[in-house]
Amino acid sequence: MTRLSIVIPTMNEERSIGKVIDAIRGSIPESLSYEILIVDTDSKDRTREIALSKGARIVDEPRRGYGRAYKTGFEAAAGEIIATLDADMTYPADMIERLVSILDSEKLDFITTNRFANLKPGAMRPMHKFGNRILSLTARLLFRVKIKDSQSGMWVFRKDILPRLDLTSDGMSFSEELKVEAFKKTKAKEVPISYSPRIGEVKLNTWKDGWNNLRFLLRKRFRNKG
Repeated sequence: MTRLSIVIPTMNEERSIGKVIDAIRGSIPESLSYEILIVDTDSKDRTREIALSKGARIVDEPRRGYGRAYKTGFEAAAGEIIATLDADMTYPADMIERLVSILDSEKLDFITTNRFANLKPGAMRPMHKFGNRILSLTARLLFRVKIKDSQSGMWVFRKDILPRLDLTSDGMSFSEELKVEAFKKTKAKEVPISYSPRIGEVKLNTWKDGWNNLRFLLRKRFRNKG
């Protein structure tokens, strides 16, 4: 029986996906009974080939969207616990086992992570850092959730909480929406991690994605008003 599914969205990540899988294999014991699930959005490079060669399971999701990829991955996950990583080596794979342990020992439903606790040099451009701070402050003020990093993409949670969460976003705002929903409806916690410079091309559009995320928070907060 698979206890843990590690879900990783990919799109043209041949430079880093092998390193991410190696980091997982080198830090998580087989006794934890885990699978590595790659949700691939039409990669044109060797991403799929490399991931398959290292024993990962591939799920195709041709529709674009950060949230769409995760929703597809969560549905396909065999584990009772789901962990997430980006495919670019920014998040510490060696923290997954510890986060699962915290989830169990503290009887939590959901854990998110705070990258600002240990940002490695060059890991986040000043404009991204500023935008993330604004979005995190907005989430705290609008939803009264104790989150320092609303945009972090490393989470560990129990799969059975998903039906309780109202997850409407298929885009980048999925990350903040997942946290808001989990902190409002489940037993959740934020844990500090390190965050490293990415390998490969940056896909984030600073102004467009930041503005869309801010608008999403406002719409979500006030959509039932009036």
